Amino acid sequence: ALIRIGKQTEGCSGLSIYIKNWRAFKAQIAAQYSGTRLKVATSAPAFTFGQTNRTPAFLNNFPLGKVPAYQGDDGFCLFESNAIAHYLSNDTLRGATPQAAAQVLQWVSFADSEIIPPASAWVFPTLGIMQFNKQATEQAKEDVKKFLAVLNQHLNTRTFLVGERVTLADITVVCSMLWLYKQVLEPSFRQPYPNVTRWFVTCVNQPQFKAVLGEVKLCEKMAQFDAKKFAEMQPKKETPSKKEKGGKEAGKPQEKKEKKKEEKKEEKKPDPEEEMDDCDAVLAAEPKAKDPFAHLPKSAFVMDEFKRKYSNEDTLTVAIPHFWEHFDREGYSIWYSQYKYPEELTLTFKSCNLITGMFQRLDKLRKNAFASVILFGTNNDSSISGIWVFRGQELAFTLSEDWQIDYESYDWRKLDPDSEECKTMVKEYFAWEGDFKHVGKAFNQGKIFK
Repeated sequence: ALIRIGKQTEGCSGLSIYIKNWRAFKAQIAAQYSGTRLKVATSAPAFTFGQTNRTPAFLNNFPLGKVPAYQGDDGFCLFESNAIAHYLSNDTLRGATPQAAAQVLQWVSFADSEIIPPASAWVFPTLGIMQFNKQATEQAKEDVKKFLAVLNQHLNTRTFLVGERVTLADITVVCSMLWLYKQVLEPSFRQPYPNVTRWFVTCVNQPQFKAVLGEVKLCEKMAQFDAKKFAEMQPKKETPSKKEKGGKEAGKPQEKKEKKKEEKKEEKKPDPEEEMDDCDAVLAAEPKAKDPFAHLPKSAFVMDEFKRKYSNEDTLTVAIPHFWEHFDREGYSIWYSQYKYPEELTLTFKSCNLITGMFQRLDKLRKNAFASVILFGTNNDSSISGIWVFRGQELAFTLSEDWQIDYESYDWRKLDPDSEECKTMVKEYFAWEGDFKHVGKAFNQGKIFK
């Protein structure tokens, strides 16, 4: 498809991609951050892969006939996804200093040279778009482990790859790893690289990423090569017709049969090249994930009703009294959490990133949980603690592997809802005011998970 993209608010230029092309995602996400208006052509009549990109007009602007391809309202044209994403970025994404810009370029190059080759060799056979080769796949797995180790070490003390904000480095590397996480990086394989998974989940849950990628579900079981699927993806060879009988009358019915066969073939068989990047279709048949709370009995406590009270009415006079009046002690539990490593907390905004990052990675838990987590203290002298309310009597994080990235960095203590300690903590943490005697530091700022 062709993407038309507007660098200014008036008018809108365009980008051509076909289907859901992960290379084009880089440009689209960059545009989400920079505020660039895009007109994306992905289907007929605006763009038909295999036809539009072979026309003289297209080839005149994009000689290789490849997508994604960019054409501005002013006629400015670009091919190659990294160049398009760079052009659509703002200064923050490109790197605000010469050093940061060089680091961004470093990770973009790293994605091209270290991630994409082994990722393609491993993932493509599982999608049916490349023949399986055991030796190549095993080598690819080892190469993936190598670059994951590099990323894991780099991200050990960082939220993002370059600086304290999302840059084109994060966008490019995430998009390059997208199908790894969707198809083959099952929990046991990614377990040694927790920093990479934390960073990846943080990125794909940013609104700008979500606007392009939608919900990204991490692989639960490593996909394998399917010979049947691979055979179906291959273009069928023309088979010679049976021995022709002489005469006009014999030729005509045979001609009709061949035409009918060709029509059916066209209806059933998509362009294999187009299918290569239409990888979402491969996962469409996946069964929906089970509700982790399905085994629990119904509760009379309506969490959404309490959240509405908390959001829209006074916390001390309305929300907290409502909470205690309707709280179901059998169906829900209250927990106190405390970050284990306060000595590692430096600047307060970085500490807040820890909290918001955790909240983003727990997005699907919101329906059955509520939390108030507070940062206390100042730069280089702070702590994080909070009060959590979960459905059930156990820590909810153990119910889903997707929720287990952050919780082990905290100490957890179940509170007795009838104790004065619990009532005091609920009041202080929900209202963000009080003595907080157990902390010993002043309130800095809080975050609500609801």
